[in-house]
Amino acid sequence: MDYIHEIGKRAKAVSAQVQHLSQNQKNEGLRRVAEELENQKSYLIAENEKDIEKAEKDGMKASLIDRLRLTEERIAGMAEGLRQIADLEDPIGATLWEKVRPNGLRIGKRVVPLGVVGIIYESRPNVTADAFGLCFKTGNVVILRGGSDAIHSNLAVTKVIQDGLKKCNLPEDAIFLVENTDRAVVNQMMKLNEYIDVLIPRGGAGLIANVVQNSTVPVIETGTGNCHIFVDETADLDMAVPIIVNAKTQRLGVCNACESLVIHEKIAEEAVPAIYKALHEKGVEVRGNERIREIVPEIVPATEEDWGTEYLDAIISVKTVSSIEEAIAHINKYNTGHSESIITKDYTNALKFQDEIDAAAVYVNASTRFTDGFEFGFGAEIGISTQKLHARGPMGLEALTTTKYVIFGDGQIRP
Repeated sequence: MDYIHEIGKRAKAVSAQVQHLSQNQKNEGLRRVAEELENQKSYLIAENEKDIEKAEKDGMKASLIDRLRLTEERIAGMAEGLRQIADLEDPIGATLWEKVRPNGLRIGKRVVPLGVVGIIYESRPNVTADAFGLCFKTGNVVILRGGSDAIHSNLAVTKVIQDGLKKCNLPEDAIFLVENTDRAVVNQMMKLNEYIDVLIPRGGAGLIANVVQNSTVPVIETGTGNCHIFVDETADLDMAVPIIVNAKTQRLGVCNACESLVIHEKIAEEAVPAIYKALHEKGVEVRGNERIREIVPEIVPATEEDWGTEYLDAIISVKTVSSIEEAIAHINKYNTGHSESIITKDYTNALKFQDEIDAAAVYVNASTRFTDGFEFGFGAEIGISTQKLHARGPMGLEALTTTKYVIFGDGQIRP
């Protein structure tokens, strides 16, 4: 049996044990692993530095190196994420509803684990801990396949997680890391219907498209983020400018960073210079349409390609529109279904924007950077789903569960 099939077989075998762990066992395991991450932070940072050195040598851009880097603060955040998951209500075993049929059958709908969850992701070693925590809390075994650029970091985080589980006498095989970084292994993983119940890709557009198009295992599609902010004609610029700066620059290499601005032409003369100045001071290159460049000639000309680009870099596109209808049409044409925001004082326009924008998260007068499991109160997250089946938006515990019907009778037979 080849490498990936052996992992799948082992994961399936331990799945029955993991899904029947008690709430106390799961919470104890999560808290012990959190403690272990903090205790072994020096080891984690040292292993992560091997990946950072290689990334710098290979010329990886700074925003992606930032995604890859582990610091004491980020390790503390990973640990805190696991503790928050431990504190969340356990959804497993909950009965969503129950009813009695005229024939006396009592039918209930119960929350159960998915089973074995496969996750294919890139660059961010914190995902290793987040994915484990959410899967473990929901009684799922997780098979992780990270990118080759983070292999030392992911191996180290996985080892620390397994050390924590072992100290609680819990199954170390609750988490597997695919150590083989050959791309062919990803293709094999996408065909493991016999062992993997659902596959979640988390990364760039190429990775996600490959999994969606080629997997025979059911997929929950997480999305790239070409996120927009629309500055309406009634916008308060004292509010709009800090929101835009935060949404664009708080972290460049994340899927909920703002990549494109849409500005109502009636406020453009006042808004564009203020927004440009604030972004320029943060080192952001601004690319605009002709009207935007008439107002601030230093702005770089935008091309058609810019409207649909997720930069993950210090670049943003800006376009003027003549109405909220035009803004909505533009955003729905070019967005990726992730996170969109409007800055406005007009309540009618706010509701219209929320009703008509097709995205997983639609904001009024707030930064798109809040589309995140922690900020929604879910603890860590498994990713941001931009599809419309099973799960949408930040995926916390509920997204990693399914349901089954449980039926009680007293001798009924169907006539």
